[in-house]
Amino acid sequence: MKKTILSVILSSLLAGSLMANTTPTSKEVSKQATQSATNKAIDKKAKLVQEALSSLQLSAQALQELEENNLSNAKKDITLALGKLEAILAAKDTPKLLPIEQRVSVKNFVGSADAVEVVIKEVKRLLDKGDVQEARVLLSSLQSEIDVTVVSLPLLTYPDALKLASKYIIEEQPNKAKEVLKVALSTFTEVEQVIPIPLVNTLKLVEVASEISKSDKEQALIYLSSASDELDKAKKLGYVSKSETTYKELHRLIKEVKKEVEGPNKAEKLFLNLKEKVKEFKEKIFSSQDKK
Repeated sequence: MKKTILSVILSSLLAGSLMANTTPTSKEVSKQATQSATNKAIDKKAKLVQEALSSLQLSAQALQELEENNLSNAKKDITLALGKLEAILAAKDTPKLLPIEQRVSVKNFVGSADAVEVVIKEVKRLLDKGDVQEARVLLSSLQSEIDVTVVSLPLLTYPDALKLASKYIIEEQPNKAKEVLKVALSTFTEVEQVIPIPLVNTLKLVEVASEISKSDKEQALIYLSSASDELDKAKKLGYVSKSETTYKELHRLIKEVKKEVEGPNKAEKLFLNLKEKVKEFKEKIFSSQDKK
């Protein structure tokens, strides 16, 4: 059965390679879309506020100095840490949660929508046999997503904690100051965002099909068919959106666009509507969950 699964996945990959011509294949377009989405997620790391990181480093340093009974230096570092935060708080539209760390991981199921069904059937067969661990390994492969985890500093509580620690130092109560700093340095919020790769690919395939629908009708139709398969894959992998738009509606819109491309080919408005619907569906499928 494992050979069958492998052959189905390889077949879907070979199908993409056989379509090579002067324009990118559907597989190449999808690969570029996935890479672009991953790069965008990674680029956000550059926006992490350095003042917040400096404040954390100073707070940790103050805690170490308190452990060494160096109250004077601890007080100075806490004051500097508060100064870093004041610069952030003075900025316009300061968020309640300030990003200080970001992790990005990519899990990409490379097979087609049909390959997903094959793997699911095999997982069920293994579970029926009681081979739970083998099933678990296969089940873990049924992911096609970019996971972005952002660790944030709670700006509403962190500055107050530093002020309280400073107060305890002034009052020569280092143990209380240490406890406050320990809590402050362990109180973060983790938010995870899941970006389904098949929907990223769907949107890109529709966009590229729109661009060439007049000059290369045949290739545009191939892209649209691939977009439909990516939608199927997203659905079979269990990615659920809070959008009012449904997978069924998106498939219907793709059929309408294909019919227009095959005929008079005045599909500009249809393409625009389809792109907007896919984009909105994709954005609302992002799942954010606090992980304290």
